[in-house]
Amino acid sequence: MTKTFTLEHLDCANCAAKMERKIAKLKGVREVAVTFMTKKMTIDTDDAAMDAVIAQAEKIIHKLEPQVVLVERR
Repeated sequence: MTKTFTLEHLDCANCAAKMERKIAKLKGVREVAVTFMTKKMTIDTDDAAMDAVIAQAEKIIHKLEPQVVLVERR
C-alpha cells in the first residue's frame, strides 16, 4: 500500500533528507520519498503495517521539525 502526505510547514531541506533516511529504516517500509520542494512524502508498506509506520514516521518528523503537520493527501 502506498500513501502520500503533505508536510505542512516543512522549512528545512536537510531535515527532509534526514526524515527520509530515518523513515526508510523503519520495519516494514519498502520505500519512502520526501520531497522538500513540494513538501510531499510518499510511503510504501504492507497494508497491515501502515498505521504503525505512520505513527513512527510522525515521531521522527516531529523530533526533527516539531512544527511540521502531516496531512494525508487523497
